[in-house]
Amino acid sequence: MTPNAAKTAPSCSPQPALTGGDEDVWTAQLRAANINPRTGLATDYLNHFNEAIMLLEMIPEMPECAEDFLGWHPLSYREHFTASHFKARDLAIAAYDAADADVRVEFDNITAAMTSILTAVSIAMREAKHDKTRATLAEQATGWVKPLVSLAGGVINGGVEADVDTIMMAR
Repeated sequence: MTPNAAKTAPSCSPQPALTGGDEDVWTAQLRAANINPRTGLATDYLNHFNEAIMLLEMIPEMPECAEDFLGWHPLSYREHFTASHFKARDLAIAAYDAADADVRVEFDNITAAMTSILTAVSIAMREAKHDKTRATLAEQATGWVKPLVSLAGGVINGGVEADVDTIMMAR
């Protein structure tokens, strides 16, 4: 593989065997389900992280919302769609499984970073004794996670390869 080959987008959409090889039908199914046909990923998964961000953003003004955030639990892409009421959840999982491995690894690395941050903040909030400490933790976490949600959205939408380390160092 040439050095530039890894940065080239796949020539076709992810396509599992269940479509019978009809790329147009597969693409139409993905578009109808709001799944990017180029990457095989759905932005609906980001709602899982946006929920945590929303709860964190409320904590400085309403400290009692910390309990709601502490009730949030990380879910993998498959877990999110399995548990969701998303109309095309099985298609979303199949498309994720069929997605280009490099795209999926990049996406999974970003979502793993978000999960790690949110999990660490949850642990720290459980140990925090003061509302001010929890508010500070919430503000810091949103500052770290929001750019990663945007980065993950870029991957879902077929954006340029992301560098999580560069994003984290910029904060």
